[in-house]
Amino acid sequence: MQPDDRDAAYLWDMLQAAKEVEEMVGNCDLAAFLDNRVLLRALERSIEIIGEAARRVSSNYQEAHVGQQLP
Repeated sequence: MQPDDRDAAYLWDMLQAAKEVEEMVGNCDLAAFLDNRVLLRALERSIEIIGEAARRVSSNYQEAHVGQQLP
């Protein structure tokens, strides 16, 4: 099943936010992360974006892809 335009947009938003998270914390150890409040808040916001987009993906698309592994 192909995603409709909205599903594709939500999936894109999730992917972009996940890439931002990886860029933000990729070279950061735990101590540095915990000491950087700006980074912590930016990470929280990116995770919120992922959650908000995931919640909006259609139930039809979700049901069609439950348990499928990404390439």
